[in-house]
Amino acid sequence: MATINFGGTEEKVVTRAEFPLEKAKQVLANDTIAVLGYGVQGPGQSMNLRDNGFNVIVGQRKGGKSWDKAIADGWVPGETLFEIDEACQKATIIEFLLSDAGQISAWPTVKKNLTPGKALYFSHGFAITYSERTGIVPPANVDVILCAPKGSGTSLRRLFLQGRGINSSYAIYQDATGKAYERTIALGVGIGSGYLFETTFKRETYSDLTGERGTLMGAIQGIFAAQYDVLRANGHTPSEAFNETIEELSQSLLPLVAENGMDWMYANCSTTAQRGALDWWKRFRDASKPVFEALYDSVKTGNEAQISIDANSKSDYREGLEKELKEMRESEMWQAGKVVRTLRPENS
Repeated sequence: MATINFGGTEEKVVTRAEFPLEKAKQVLANDTIAVLGYGVQGPGQSMNLRDNGFNVIVGQRKGGKSWDKAIADGWVPGETLFEIDEACQKATIIEFLLSDAGQISAWPTVKKNLTPGKALYFSHGFAITYSERTGIVPPANVDVILCAPKGSGTSLRRLFLQGRGINSSYAIYQDATGKAYERTIALGVGIGSGYLFETTFKRETYSDLTGERGTLMGAIQGIFAAQYDVLRANGHTPSEAFNETIEELSQSLLPLVAENGMDWMYANCSTTAQRGALDWWKRFRDASKPVFEALYDSVKTGNEAQISIDANSKSDYREGLEKELKEMRESEMWQAGKVVRTLRPENS
């Protein structure tokens, strides 16, 4: 473990150089890892673990689309693919990767299979942080650990196949065996993390919920829509508005930010762009900061958690979700984007 210093704040990080894959496989040599859920994180984590040589099985409700998807990905019913109850029985480490609402529903099944010495693994601290709302309180004789990739399961898998990795946070809520730390880092390496940085279940939850509603998804869609609408209202064509709002950012500028930071991206743009960005960025910060403060307060008080639990537990949740996504998908901005993507050189 290394300690890095960010402006006076020390953080603990673990790299694959100091905790290589072979060490991770030794740590988990006698473990059976059951990945519960085959939706967002399940496919990427389970396949990466399998490809890295770990003993991994999948637990999923039989008969649904996710069960069929798991079979298509090479999981064999009765050998490496089981109903959730049976997978939990066979496992020494249970990766609880169902949705937050799904975890609440499946908890009685999981809990009865948490015999002493097992590990309960999460990729989001939601269930534990809001335990008074979820009812998920693990027994004291199991490890309770977390490894949270800072990206989607799809990206985790894609980067793994490219020989790269997504950075992940890790946390230990309960160390019943004395092996929780090694188990956590070994699993983080096994799923293909670029490096791992220390957090807590609560910090992971608060930052994740804020990020998803903020710059990662909610805020960025809102900013995209606002600029696109202003450009269109002032006579710009859909193609021009989309390219200036999204295409240039995603295809040209964000890769520069990822490479060396925002200042480096600024330095590699025109002097006119530099001047305008430097003049306006603080105005956008000051305008949006009250919204982020309100958002964080809603997360901290548990309001966002309750909204998610209530909405995601509805029997018609999927239908409602599709309706909302359809509205976004069929908006002029994203229809313009669909056309623009087909015109990229690699698609023409």
